[in-house]
Amino acid sequence: MNMNCFNELKERNFIYQTTDDEHIPEILNRGRNVFYVGFDPTADSLHVGHLLPVMAIRHVQAAGNIPIVLVGGATALVGDPSGKQEARPIMSKEKVAENAAAIKAQLAHFIDTTEGKAVFVNNADWFAGMLYIDFLREVGHRFSVNKMLTAESVKLRLETGLSFLEFNYMLLQAYDFYILNKEHNCTFQLGGQDQWGNIVAGIDLVRRMSSKEAYGITMPLLLNANGEKFGKSVAGAVWLDEKKTSVFDYYQFWRNSDDGEVEKLLNYFTVLPTDEIKRLGRIQAPEINRSKEILAFEATKLAHGHEAATRAYLAACAKFGFADPEGKIETSSSIKSVVSDNGSIADLPTYKIPAANFAGGGIWIVKLMTESGLCNSSSDARRLIKGGGAYINETRVSDEKATVGKDDFSDGALLLKAGKKNVRRIVLE
Repeated sequence: MNMNCFNELKERNFIYQTTDDEHIPEILNRGRNVFYVGFDPTADSLHVGHLLPVMAIRHVQAAGNIPIVLVGGATALVGDPSGKQEARPIMSKEKVAENAAAIKAQLAHFIDTTEGKAVFVNNADWFAGMLYIDFLREVGHRFSVNKMLTAESVKLRLETGLSFLEFNYMLLQAYDFYILNKEHNCTFQLGGQDQWGNIVAGIDLVRRMSSKEAYGITMPLLLNANGEKFGKSVAGAVWLDEKKTSVFDYYQFWRNSDDGEVEKLLNYFTVLPTDEIKRLGRIQAPEINRSKEILAFEATKLAHGHEAATRAYLAACAKFGFADPEGKIETSSSIKSVVSDNGSIADLPTYKIPAANFAGGGIWIVKLMTESGLCNSSSDARRLIKGGGAYINETRVSDEKATVGKDDFSDGALLLKAGKKNVRRIVLE
């Protein structure tokens, strides 16, 4: 058991704000406390923007505490207004249920799901059969509308329009905390900094309805070097589901991190020792690229397993070269045991095209870049070409009207690139 769990979280910069600076360190460090983190199943996969609370769960669980992973099968039907400029599209109950099952399976890759060490719940279990009038009478009268209007998540949306449906979200999340406290003795909640108002509301409801103490910790919102939400690539969101984002592209997302972000990302998204992370994060270019390889390998290993991370690492190095071929930079990462002569260009993410498609001539380069997943849309592909970032077999494409023909293929394959490191192997079949 790690008796310095709070210090570990603080050293890795997971803690943005706490509801009780005096008692929370003691609670975390003594272990065997039950805490919860919620995920609304608004898609059938998590993306890397969701990973900060997932990694926090790992650290707190490692200290002997028991996580409740709440999948919001009910709250996803309402939509959290926190941090959103506009309302989410309303999904069917069937779709939400499908998403909830998929996310539960993904989270099991990151935390210990052994019986007694973690609990999975779905808030649809207690909300689905609840009558609205009963909820208003039991919970609604305990909330002050005046106080709810002061929450940052609500104030922001009042400027653009907040539906009554979304306004209810705070009550629902607060009730989640009450139920988990009552049925599982859950004493604290972890969430992003935009969840502060919802967490405080839950703590207040627990006190009002159960006369028990409850606590909360928020984590910083993670932005990239450009001040944008973390988790985006040229082709859009970077998903944990390899059907949405290939393992190679997942690896490359981390490998392409900015130099100045490496130490922060190693702290957040690996479990390497913090003293090693400080050393790896402060290496100067070009050696910092080895630190990026380690970051990409470790992050990919957590999401997809050691074997998949190895294949992605070797495929990338076969194409772009090894950053530290002689192994001069010390690391405790298992990347150091990977044999470097097994990489294959065939391990690159591949998009197959029937040869019959070329019967009438070539394929428009913009269409191919979009359909292969290199670009998110035709307009993205055009911008990339105009900016000089599109390549066919290392030759820059300068004309957005260009076509790809059979003559561009060698042994039935070609390489299509968006920028220097986002690659697709296009194969004729």
